[in-house]
Amino acid sequence: MVGASGKSTTSVVEDYLQVLHYLTRDGSPVIAARLAERLNVTPPTVTATLQRMERDGLIEHGARKEILFTPRGRDVAENIVRRHALAERLLTDLLKMPWHESHEEAHGVEHVITPNIETRLLQALGNPSTCPHGNPIPGLGTLAPDEFPLDQVETGDELIIERITEEAEEDLQLMKYLQEHGVEPGARMTVREATRFNALVVLEGPRGPVPLGLPVAAKLRARRV
Repeated sequence: MVGASGKSTTSVVEDYLQVLHYLTRDGSPVIAARLAERLNVTPPTVTATLQRMERDGLIEHGARKEILFTPRGRDVAENIVRRHALAERLLTDLLKMPWHESHEEAHGVEHVITPNIETRLLQALGNPSTCPHGNPIPGLGTLAPDEFPLDQVETGDELIIERITEEAEEDLQLMKYLQEHGVEPGARMTVREATRFNALVVLEGPRGPVPLGLPVAAKLRARRV
């Protein structure tokens, strides 16, 4: 990929920028250890890649060693995330792939989407504002101001599922479970049980009860009705 400055970025750097965008958007502290965990690489590998990205003007470090985007880095990251979301939309909307499979498959498509293809895809897809999992597409959609992590619900809450974060999307079995049970963006649910002592949330939706552990619920976002 060639960024706005004319400098190219490798697919490895694109993967780092993509995860940095997701972590920043979802409010997670962005430190090297968290990147190593999400990307499943060793800490020395992360350190070497981050040094290269800082040298290339994509990131900088804050006072507490947190990783921050430079303006150029943010632009490049948003372009990558937008292409990934459009690849997912291509797979689900046009090729009718189940949405629980689209995140993984989109990685093989996003790197070959040129600006010309991106423009045509947007037109063909009807200018979507989110990916199939409800996450906003940079430049096209924004986060709902009243969304919250699903592990913060209380028994009796009426809510609408807003989105499934990319951290959840990495788990194909979890995504299949959510799709099979109708836990998807726009689905209206009632919280039948929310208990901290056994770390469990039980939702009730059109397809019946859906038990979720709190660590899984924390990866979903909802809005109260």
